[in-house]
Amino acid sequence: MLYERVFIGKGQRDKILMINKKIHYDDLTATAKAELPYVVEEIVKNNEERFVQFFNVAPPITNRLHSLELLPGIGKKHMWEILDERKKEPFKSFEDLRHRVKGLPDPAKMIAKRIVDEIEGKDRYRLFVGSRRIFRV
Repeated sequence: MLYERVFIGKGQRDKILMINKKIHYDDLTATAKAELPYVVEEIVKNNEERFVQFFNVAPPITNRLHSLELLPGIGKKHMWEILDERKKEPFKSFEDLRHRVKGLPDPAKMIAKRIVDEIEGKDRYRLFVGSRRIFRV
Protein backbone atom coordinates (compact mmCIF):
# COMPACT_ATOMS: atom_id res chain seq x y z
CA MET A 1 0.00 0.00 0.00
CA LEU A 2 1.32 3.47 -0.86
CA TYR A 3 2.77 5.53 1.99
CA GLU A 4 2.43 2.63 4.41
CA ARG A 5 5.05 2.49 7.13
CA VAL A 6 6.25 -1.02 8.00
CA PHE A 7 8.58 -2.37 10.66
CA ILE A 8 11.68 -4.14 9.28
CA GLY A 9 13.85 -4.36 12.41
CA LYS A 10 14.65 -7.39 14.52
CA GLY A 11 11.77 -8.99 16.33
CA GLN A 12 8.18 -9.69 15.39
CA ARG A 13 7.22 -8.26 11.99
CA ASP A 14 3.61 -8.34 10.92
CA LYS A 15 3.95 -7.32 7.22
CA ILE A 16 7.52 -8.12 6.12
CA LEU A 17 8.56 -11.72 6.53
CA MET A 18 12.13 -11.65 5.27
CA ILE A 19 14.69 -9.08 4.12
CA ASN A 20 17.01 -10.27 1.37
CA LYS A 21 19.11 -7.14 0.85
CA LYS A 22 19.06 -3.38 0.67
CA ILE A 23 17.97 -2.08 -2.68
CA HIS A 24 19.49 0.78 -4.63
CA TYR A 25 17.65 3.61 -6.31
CA ASP A 26 18.07 1.96 -9.71
CA ASP A 27 16.23 -1.13 -8.39
CA LEU A 28 13.05 0.85 -7.67
CA THR A 29 10.09 0.67 -10.01
CA ALA A 30 9.15 3.72 -12.06
CA THR A 31 6.16 4.26 -9.77
CA ALA A 32 8.34 4.08 -6.65
CA LYS A 33 10.80 6.57 -8.17
CA ALA A 34 7.93 8.94 -8.98
CA GLU A 35 6.47 8.70 -5.46
CA LEU A 36 9.79 8.93 -3.61
CA PRO A 37 10.02 12.76 -3.44
CA TYR A 38 6.50 13.01 -2.00
CA VAL A 39 7.06 10.29 0.57
CA VAL A 40 10.41 11.75 1.66
CA GLU A 41 8.88 15.23 2.00
CA GLU A 42 6.12 13.78 4.18
CA ILE A 43 8.72 12.05 6.37
CA VAL A 44 10.66 15.32 6.70
CA LYS A 45 7.50 17.21 7.72
CA ASN A 46 6.58 14.51 10.25
CA ASN A 47 10.08 14.78 11.78
CA GLU A 48 10.33 18.57 11.65
CA GLU A 49 12.13 18.93 14.99
CA ARG A 50 14.95 16.63 13.86
CA PHE A 51 15.46 18.45 10.57
CA VAL A 52 15.19 21.93 12.12
CA GLN A 53 18.04 20.79 14.35
CA PHE A 54 20.15 20.38 11.20
CA PHE A 55 19.87 24.13 10.58
CA ASN A 56 20.89 24.77 14.20
CA VAL A 57 24.04 22.62 14.22
CA ALA A 58 25.09 22.06 10.58
CA PRO A 59 28.91 22.17 10.44
CA PRO A 60 31.30 23.35 7.73
CA ILE A 61 32.66 20.59 5.51
CA THR A 62 35.80 22.40 4.36
CA ASN A 63 37.15 25.95 4.63
CA ARG A 64 35.25 26.83 1.45
CA LEU A 65 32.11 24.69 1.73
CA HIS A 66 29.48 24.58 4.45
CA SER A 67 27.02 21.70 4.75
CA LEU A 68 24.12 24.20 4.52
CA GLU A 69 25.24 24.99 0.97
CA LEU A 70 24.55 21.41 -0.06
CA LEU A 71 20.81 22.06 0.28
CA PRO A 72 19.19 23.10 -3.00
CA GLY A 73 18.35 26.81 -2.90
CA ILE A 74 20.98 27.81 -0.32
CA GLY A 75 23.94 29.81 -1.50
CA LYS A 76 26.47 31.87 0.41
CA LYS A 77 23.98 34.65 1.20
CA HIS A 78 21.37 32.37 2.79
CA MET A 79 24.08 30.35 4.51
CA TRP A 80 25.46 33.45 6.25
CA GLU A 81 21.96 34.61 7.21
CA ILE A 82 21.19 31.20 8.74
CA LEU A 83 24.50 31.17 10.63
CA ASP A 84 23.92 34.71 11.95
CA GLU A 85 20.34 33.97 13.02
CA ARG A 86 21.18 30.70 14.77
CA LYS A 87 23.81 32.53 16.86
CA LYS A 88 21.05 34.77 18.20
CA GLU A 89 18.70 31.91 19.02
CA PRO A 90 18.20 28.33 17.76
CA PHE A 91 15.45 27.84 15.19
CA LYS A 92 12.27 26.31 16.62
CA SER A 93 10.43 25.26 13.45
CA PHE A 94 10.52 25.49 9.68
CA GLU A 95 8.16 28.46 9.96
CA ASP A 96 10.53 30.20 12.40
CA LEU A 97 13.40 29.56 9.98
CA ARG A 98 11.49 31.01 7.02
CA HIS A 99 10.37 34.01 9.07
CA ARG A 100 13.91 34.87 10.24
CA VAL A 101 15.74 34.16 6.95
CA LYS A 102 14.01 36.22 4.26
CA GLY A 103 13.60 34.69 0.81
CA LEU A 104 14.50 31.18 1.96
CA PRO A 105 12.79 28.42 -0.05
CA ASP A 106 10.61 25.88 1.78
CA PRO A 107 13.00 24.08 4.19
CA ALA A 108 11.06 20.78 4.09
CA LYS A 109 11.21 20.70 0.29
CA MET A 110 14.94 21.57 0.30
CA ILE A 111 15.77 18.77 2.72
CA ALA A 112 13.52 16.27 0.90
CA LYS A 113 15.18 17.14 -2.42
CA ARG A 114 18.63 16.71 -0.86
CA ILE A 115 17.66 13.32 0.59
CA VAL A 116 16.34 12.11 -2.78
CA ASP A 117 19.54 13.34 -4.48
CA GLU A 118 21.60 11.38 -1.93
CA ILE A 119 19.48 8.25 -2.47
CA GLU A 120 20.06 8.64 -6.21
CA GLY A 121 23.82 8.95 -5.57
CA LYS A 122 24.17 12.41 -7.16
CA ASP A 123 26.74 13.84 -4.71
CA ARG A 124 29.77 12.51 -2.89
CA TYR A 125 28.80 14.36 0.30
CA ARG A 126 26.15 12.76 2.48
CA LEU A 127 24.13 14.84 4.94
CA PHE A 128 21.24 12.52 5.71
CA VAL A 129 21.59 9.15 3.94
CA GLY A 130 24.15 6.39 4.39
CA SER A 131 26.76 5.37 6.90
CA ARG A 132 29.17 8.21 6.04
CA ARG A 133 26.70 11.02 6.56
CA ILE A 134 27.81 14.31 8.06
CA PHE A 135 24.71 15.07 10.13
CA ARG A 136 23.53 12.64 12.80
CA VAL A 137 20.80 13.07 15.35
